[in-house]
Amino acid sequence: MQDQLKVALIQCDLVWENPKKNRKHFKEQIDSISEAVDMIILPEMFSTGFTMNAENVAETMEGKTVFWMRSMALKTNSAIVGSLIISEENKFYNRLLFVEPSGAIHIYDKRHTFTLVGEEKTYASGNKKLIVEYKGWKICPLICYDLRFPVWSRNTEDYDVLLYVANWPKPRIFAWDTLLKARAIENMCYCIGVNRVGLDELQNEYCGHSVVNDALGNNMTSLKPNKEHIEVVTLERNHVNFYRNKLKFLNDRDDFTIL
Repeated sequence: MQDQLKVALIQCDLVWENPKKNRKHFKEQIDSISEAVDMIILPEMFSTGFTMNAENVAETMEGKTVFWMRSMALKTNSAIVGSLIISEENKFYNRLLFVEPSGAIHIYDKRHTFTLVGEEKTYASGNKKLIVEYKGWKICPLICYDLRFPVWSRNTEDYDVLLYVANWPKPRIFAWDTLLKARAIENMCYCIGVNRVGLDELQNEYCGHSVVNDALGNNMTSLKPNKEHIEVVTLERNHVNFYRNKLKFLNDRDDFTIL
């Protein structure tokens, strides 16, 4: 068990529907990290951009991008986290992979598909929440639109870190900033959001605003908006434990079941 967890956030532009170029670019970004870290977080659909053309770029769990994630996790001795398009049993998934240095892979399929652009017409929804136990930390990874649904992310498992990978557009960035802060405060945990920058093929603009909020909702990062940027942040177990023991808000949470 580690008292600290060192996390690298990679806020990058993405090349539209070009996994090879995106893997190359992220490798360069990861190689530029000059210190040892425990976890490296990439945006949503980091190998393609947020495309509905799944049939053109989907991969399998035995594909090149999954192999690349395993290779990078082994090389850096760090967990690699990000989502990509996976084809499985004649369905497409917006699937988050949490890849440990050992090669172990934990998967989460996005539950809340983004109906505003018809994501539900292309991608099947997941129905299982993922809690990863890594180096003594409990981590709940989710994807983009999930951020708008607090019941799904509610901390009923006493996780320490809630994280979101995203392609969250600039016009609604105020909601991104506000909801990430709210998720940290209401769940008394670190809340991490990693968003892309740049312009995609559909002329959607993304401005980043990647962040780590502590359990009181304080911003711990200084990532620059609208620019590619990497930031390493150290999470402290004592911070979460202190405020949970002092304030005890989670003791009063509601019991519920999601059907």
